[in-house]
Amino acid sequence: MSSAKAKASTTLPGKVEKVIHPHPSTGEPEKAQIAVEGADHLYREIGVPNTLTDASGQKVKLKEGAEVEVTIEADPVVTKAVLQNTQRSNPQNA
Repeated sequence: MSSAKAKASTTLPGKVEKVIHPHPSTGEPEKAQIAVEGADHLYREIGVPNTLTDASGQKVKLKEGAEVEVTIEADPVVTKAVLQNTQRSNPQNA
């Protein structure tokens, strides 16, 4: 059994808007531009290297229009609890 705590995470749907091919002389990797649903308008597009590995270990790339999931993970030490919005009695009215 592992003593490591599970990471906090959230997953948002996204869609590959376009595949960006770099100029051959730059040596930069091809990138996939992904629109993340639920993100603020100015921050909804992210660019990531278009290199994935499938279940059998083969290198694959995303296609334009592909539906994807974007997962954000964080170690528990860099997160904080969210207080539940519960009805509390006002001590001044008691």
